[in-house]
Amino acid sequence: MDGRELLAALGRLHTTRLGAERIRNNMALDEGDDPVAWCTDRILSRDIAITRKGKNWYVSASDCVITVNAHSLTVITAHRR
Repeated sequence: MDGRELLAALGRLHTTRLGAERIRNNMALDEGDDPVAWCTDRILSRDIAITRKGKNWYVSASDCVITVNAHSLTVITAHRR
């Protein structure tokens, strides 16, 4: 499996209320910012690496690592590098 599967399914990407709070806190986003849109923008950027370990996709961008559940396409969290 490779990252093309994740890229092909980006329209189904979503998160939970707690996941949105976690992403906003970890990435210092404003309350009005959409965490899923923010993560989607990062995933579509040029300099990324997508790997799958077990049940999760890990998207490494220049400034963060985004964790996405591979089955449900739920964004679990994002962390600064």
